[in-house]
Amino acid sequence: MIDINILNKLNVPDAEKRLANLREEVKTAVFPEAVPEYINNHIHTTYSFSPYSPTAAVYAARMEGLCTAGIIDHDSISGAREFLKAAEIIDMPVTIGMECRASMDGTILEGKRTNNPDQVGISYMTIQSVPHDKIDEVDAFFKPYRKARDIRNRKMIEKINSLLDGIKLDYEKDVLPLSESKNGGGVTERHLMYALAKAMVKKAGKGQKMIDYLTEIGLNLSEKQTNQMLDTAYPFYEYDLLGILKGAFVPQIYVDATDECPNVTEVAALCDRIDALLCYAYLGDVTSSVTGDKKAQKFEDDYLDDVIKCLKDTGIKAVTYMPTRNTPEQLQRLRSLCDENGLFQVSGEDINSPRQSFVIKAMENPLFSNLIDATWKLIEHEKTGKPII
Repeated sequence: MIDINILNKLNVPDAEKRLANLREEVKTAVFPEAVPEYINNHIHTTYSFSPYSPTAAVYAARMEGLCTAGIIDHDSISGAREFLKAAEIIDMPVTIGMECRASMDGTILEGKRTNNPDQVGISYMTIQSVPHDKIDEVDAFFKPYRKARDIRNRKMIEKINSLLDGIKLDYEKDVLPLSESKNGGGVTERHLMYALAKAMVKKAGKGQKMIDYLTEIGLNLSEKQTNQMLDTAYPFYEYDLLGILKGAFVPQIYVDATDECPNVTEVAALCDRIDALLCYAYLGDVTSSVTGDKKAQKFEDDYLDDVIKCLKDTGIKAVTYMPTRNTPEQLQRLRSLCDENGLFQVSGEDINSPRQSFVIKAMENPLFSNLIDATWKLIEHEKTGKPII
C-alpha cells in the first residue's frame, strides 16, 4: 500500500491534476528495481471499483517492483488514456484492456454455470491489448450496456432499501458519486456495497459498535473480519466492511443481468474488428479456496472440454487465469488443454482492494514464464501492431 498522502494526491477528482501531481512526485520518488517476473495484467481502477485512480495504479504498481502493469476495468476502457499517460511519466511499459460479461446464449454453454458466481449463462471475458487508436470504438460499443446496467443497479438499490431499517440509499446521491460514471466508468455491485458500508458507518459507527450492529442484523463475523472492524484507524475501513457485505447481501439483492450483457459472438466480432485479444477468464471449481475469498462452489471444471470447444467455435483465441487462485491440478489441466487447442494464455490477479499486493509471487515459478512472455507480446502488439498469436 502506497503512502496515503501520495495516494490522496494521485486520487484527486481531476485526471489532469492527478497526472500533474504524478509528475511532481516522480521528481523525488525512489522506485525499487523492477523485477522481470512481476507482471500484472488485471488491475482495476476507479473506473470500475478500486482505491486507485489510473494514475495511482501505475505509481503503486511500479512502487511495488512491477516491471509492467495492465488496466482492466468492468464495462469500461475510459481510464486507459490516463493509465497510458501515467505510465509514460513513470517510464513503465503497460498494456490496456477491459473486462465484460457476455451472454452465452446460442452456444453449448447456454444456461450453464461457467465463471460467474452470481448467474448462469453469463461469462466473464477480458479484452486484452486494445490498440490505442481503438479506445473510442470500444467505449462506444459498451456505452449502452453501461446504461442498461444502471437500470439493474437501481433495482438492486430498491432491494437493499427493503432489507434494513433506517437505511435508505439514493442511487444518484449515494452511489454514482463513488464512481467515475460521469467520465465513462462502470458501476458495479461493489459500488452498491460501498455505499451501503458508508451508510452503515454513519448509522452505527465503527469498532465494537459496528460489530454489535452487524450481529444485530444477523451477520456472523470471522475472527479476521472482527479484527478488521475493530481497526478503526485503518483509512479504508469501509472497504473492509464492503467485503463483509458483499458476501452477505449481494445474493439477497442480486437481479439477473440481461440487457447489459452482449452476446459472446458480438464481443468476439468487436475484438476481431479492432484487432484486440478476447480471453475467457477461467475460474475453476472452488472447494477450499486457495486465496480464502471464494466460497465452495462448482464452476466450469466438470465440462471444461465444452468450454474449450465453445471458445474455438466462437473465435475466442485465449484464456486468462490467476495462478494463485487455483490448485496445481487445475492449472495443469487448463494449461494442457490450452496447449492442445492452440489457445494463447494470459494472466493477472485482479486488484480492487487496498489490502492487496500488486505482486503475483507465483510468477517467480519458472512454470509460468510463458505468462511473462505473453505480457510482452501484448505490449508489443499495442505499440507496433505485431500479431500476438
